[in-house]
Amino acid sequence: MNAVGNVGKIAGTSAESAYEDLWRRTLSRIPGDLNRLIYLASTRDYNSGRYHHAGLEAHFGFEAVHQALERAHREVFSKITHSSLKDVVSGLEQYISNCGESPEDVMRSWRRLQPYRVAIPINSDPIAAHLLMSNLKLGLEVLERRRARAQDHP
Repeated sequence: MNAVGNVGKIAGTSAESAYEDLWRRTLSRIPGDLNRLIYLASTRDYNSGRYHHAGLEAHFGFEAVHQALERAHREVFSKITHSSLKDVVSGLEQYISNCGESPEDVMRSWRRLQPYRVAIPINSDPIAAHLLMSNLKLGLEVLERRRARAQDHP
C-alpha cells in the first residue's frame, strides 16, 4: 500500500483513495521521512488543526482529504519516532540539503526557534513527541560537531 504500512486504516473508500493518491503522487516523491513530516505538518491549519490540500480536495472532498493527511502525518511521525538516532541524523542531513537555505542558517534557526515542534501531530503521545524533539536536538548537535570538525581538519 505505501512505504509506512497499514497503521491506522481509514474508514471509507474516499478517504482511502485520497490516502493512496497522496502517497502515489506526492509523498513518494518527497525524499525522506523528515521532509515528509514537515510537508504534512504544513498542510495543517494552525488555527483549526484541520488538514487541507486543494488538489486532493477537488477530487475526494474535504473530510476524506483531512483524514488521509492526518493518517499519513501520524504514520510518518510514528516511523521517525521509532528510528535510530543515526537515521534521524541522516534525515536531518537530507532535509537541510534539500531545503534551499544555507546549512548554517537552517541549523541555527532549528536550534533557536525549534520549528519542528509544529511538525508533531495533534494528540500525539507526549512521550513520543518528547523523544522526537530530543532526537532532533541531538541530531542537530551531531551535525554541528561534524561541520566544526570538518572545518578544523579540511
